[in-house]
Amino acid sequence: MPLSSPVARTAKHVRRVTYQGFQRDDGLWDIEGELHDSKAYDAQHVRDASRMRRAGEPIHHMFLRVTVNRELVVQAIEASMDAHPLGGCPGALESLQSMVGCSMMRGWRKAIQANLGGVVGCTHIRELLFNLATAAFQTMPSVFESDNEEPPRHLNQCTGWAFDGEGVKEFYPQFYTRSAVTGTN
Repeated sequence: MPLSSPVARTAKHVRRVTYQGFQRDDGLWDIEGELHDSKAYDAQHVRDASRMRRAGEPIHHMFLRVTVNRELVVQAIEASMDAHPLGGCPGALESLQSMVGCSMMRGWRKAIQANLGGVVGCTHIRELLFNLATAAFQTMPSVFESDNEEPPRHLNQCTGWAFDGEGVKEFYPQFYTRSAVTGTN
């Protein structure tokens, strides 16, 4: 259900971000992201003042594919920029290869910042990468498996999966605790 607004308003900027996950025949997984930014009105083009950018025409339109193994370690990464506001933007794509070997399980955002932060990378590609891990977790059922000794990594990472919450009590009762702080029953 859309949120209601108490005042009349006019859209100015539209960002669409989508993620998809695919299981491959070779046992690996492809997680893809797409980012599309546009204005809801005609505006002067940033790189060419004599040209107008029409409403809906992309300012940013970027694609990203990260191939991971069952342990969510990056095996390959590729990206493309169909639309970008500045001539030098595609130069940031080369640095993506530094993410090969990084894990989405823990420290993913730190690895992105360490390898692609600042002028080495692209703000919008980093944004796609940040949430790509969530799409990977949702795509790969093995992430939610438990050996009954160690809790799955998603437990105690949000309110819904708190060790003392109803989700853990129902789906992972062996890890349910009455106190998430102390971890005791």
